[in-house]
Amino acid sequence: MSHNTLILNLFFFNPQGDYRFSWRHPDAPEKAVFTLKYYADLARKAEAATLDAIFVADHTGVWDSVPSGLTHYANARLEPLTLLSALAAVTDNIGLMATASTSWIEPYNLARYFASLDFLSHGRASWNIVTSWLEEEAANVGLDQIPRHDNRYQRAGEFIDVVTRLWDSWEDDALLFDKQSGLFADNAHIHHLNHQGDFFKVRGPLNVPRPPQGHPVLVQAGSSEAGKHLAATWADMHFVFIKSIEQGLAYREEMNQRLVKLGRKPEHFKIIAGVLPVVVNSEAEKAERQQLNAQLMSDQMAIDLLSSYLKRDLSQYPRDHPLPPLPDEDSFNGIRTTLQLIRDYDPSLTILELGRLLLQSSDSWLVIGSAQEVADTLIRIYRSGAADGFNLMFPLLPGDFERFTEQVVPLLKASGVMKMQYAPGTLREKLGLPVPENRFAASSQTRHT
Repeated sequence: MSHNTLILNLFFFNPQGDYRFSWRHPDAPEKAVFTLKYYADLARKAEAATLDAIFVADHTGVWDSVPSGLTHYANARLEPLTLLSALAAVTDNIGLMATASTSWIEPYNLARYFASLDFLSHGRASWNIVTSWLEEEAANVGLDQIPRHDNRYQRAGEFIDVVTRLWDSWEDDALLFDKQSGLFADNAHIHHLNHQGDFFKVRGPLNVPRPPQGHPVLVQAGSSEAGKHLAATWADMHFVFIKSIEQGLAYREEMNQRLVKLGRKPEHFKIIAGVLPVVVNSEAEKAERQQLNAQLMSDQMAIDLLSSYLKRDLSQYPRDHPLPPLPDEDSFNGIRTTLQLIRDYDPSLTILELGRLLLQSSDSWLVIGSAQEVADTLIRIYRSGAADGFNLMFPLLPGDFERFTEQVVPLLKASGVMKMQYAPGTLREKLGLPVPENRFAASSQTRHT
């Protein structure tokens, strides 16, 4: 079991691309983003290029608590597990990563959804774990406000523990299908959880057998203190934002220390950096793109996005002035990772300048240039050890993605850092990740020895 090539995931933040205003681009798709054909075409191209996974981000509400939210922001999207189940039928090898929140659903239901996707895809399912931060999402499940940050992460830890034990509730040899005796399954190898914790009470077992991968691949993206602890405890893959190789190496060293303390092997923890790969074939084309971006951005939306991130109405402040004092991270109830990213920007930037940067997903590493320049940058980052691979966050879909697969992928393969073909087996096996031990089976063996 090994994986010595870089990991590349096709990432969807918005169906038209990763910028908040990508939908306004003249070439951006419109109602096609609600059709299977649009995603199936992208999935087939991603698989033909031997990308590792399709990674679907998600919100469970419309961002409309700010003036420009619903009007200007393309936040309507298909539900990821439904979408990826359909894509499982038109692909054979590519991983299927769905975002699902631990804050708005019961662990039993989520365990069943992902186990089902893992069976339907022959072991290609992956769960991107989020705790959610939008007030609009809380309002859709009957809450007056989102839970406090620390409570969200405490709930998430218990949630993941319950979900993984539900996946373990059927041992691999539990199914018998003994038609002669009439025994469908071996009851001694199917287990109740009888879990009663701070947030959940779950009897179990799951009504789906143990998934083909044992556990679908677990992904986590938060880099707050609580987020890093959650990732080190549970995640197989950690989605990070870095701006330099030095920063990436320092982050990896910190996470390695956390993993070792928890008894985990660092080589079983894949760090995936978010990048915006843009192929341009001349300086004139680069300038043209930047000019078009400036035209497509909305000043009001820039202010609203920054207000939403900081959970403070910035419209009352002069937009040509720097930010007012930022909230304290320890008491902040939004995305603490984003708060720290905002804190790291040049403090002389005005509110509008910073908002416009955030509209362009500026927390991700922009890699723009010729195909050779983009390939060289990705190769340099990967070979440095700063990241095991990348979430490819294309500003415009499908155009930027098609340029990448046609022009950059052949260069990555020629360099030897990208696989020429898929390895056999499940997503875990393709990524060189171990199959998690069944905790019920392990405890049963302990009792009998």
